[in-house]
Amino acid sequence: MKKIASIAAWFLLALGQAYAQQSQTNDMKQISPETYTTFKVSDNITLYAVTFKNQYKMDVAGHLFIPKNLDQYKKNPAIIIGHPMGAVKEQSADVYAANMAGRGFITLAIDLSFWGESEGQPRNAVSPDIYAEDFSAAVDFLGTRPFVDSSRIGVIGVCGSGSFVISAAKIDPRMKAIATVSMYDMGAANRNALHHSLTPEQRKQIIAEAARQRYVEFTGGETKYTSGSVHKLDQNTDPVQREFYEFYRTPRGEYTPKGSSPLLTTHPTLSSNVKFMNFYPFNDIETISPRPMLFITGDQAHSKEFSEDAYKRAAEPKELYYVKGAGHVDLYDKTELIPFDKLEGFFKEYLK
Repeated sequence: MKKIASIAAWFLLALGQAYAQQSQTNDMKQISPETYTTFKVSDNITLYAVTFKNQYKMDVAGHLFIPKNLDQYKKNPAIIIGHPMGAVKEQSADVYAANMAGRGFITLAIDLSFWGESEGQPRNAVSPDIYAEDFSAAVDFLGTRPFVDSSRIGVIGVCGSGSFVISAAKIDPRMKAIATVSMYDMGAANRNALHHSLTPEQRKQIIAEAARQRYVEFTGGETKYTSGSVHKLDQNTDPVQREFYEFYRTPRGEYTPKGSSPLLTTHPTLSSNVKFMNFYPFNDIETISPRPMLFITGDQAHSKEFSEDAYKRAAEPKELYYVKGAGHVDLYDKTELIPFDKLEGFFKEYLK
């Protein structure tokens, strides 16, 4: 009798687990990667569109890449990837997600709130706190999948997302290994500009302009946008802007989410962009230790000062890796330059 009861209990437990697994995967919609031109997906990978809530009850959209030969009845390591500031997951993040999935990892590329297919109004708003929250929400999502080991989740932040994943990892120890590529410290970049070229007086002018714009928008006036990539080149366009133009304004990386406008791609709202002035992601970066950090930058990158600064402040274990001959945007999508072997080795070591 006891044996029959034991078998019945086992059956009910297995049935409950199967139901839980089904309920956790039915929000994953398989999609065709052939519709995207900004990244390539191996035939050995299945691509899903997923949506999950952050703590602010906003929908965060993502692309989930799962190797077809993966044993989904076992717990597997996973990696979350964030896109450059002002971009969407189809621009760079999916390139990393597809390639790391090809190396055996479950990967999740997300759209930050207010961008791409994720929720948030007004569109293109700047909120560093919510951006960081989106990465923790991605851990929530992955860590509750039956085929993901919640103790083996890593993150990759490209460009501006590099600073957001650091901000998130400081208060979320579930992120077990942190890598950044072509990182921009979006706080320092807005307070000081590259190479500290922005004067305090110029900074105050920017803040004052944004404050005036708040009155305009509060009274129903037109939303204004700022910074981002230029839409045309002329003889006065500086080299950094030319570099971004060659990605965002050409077929190489051009992508406009449904319901958006190519004129707004990369451009945050003027009134919200000053929130970056209060963003200090590298403060207390040493508290991430003993979790490992890998900072990847091109040795020709105009942005390498940010990776060097973060590396200097971080505690062990840490590594600063230079890609020879690479600029900042080169590491968005040029797979022949992106050091995927380095990333694979890093995550295999620290997510084992």
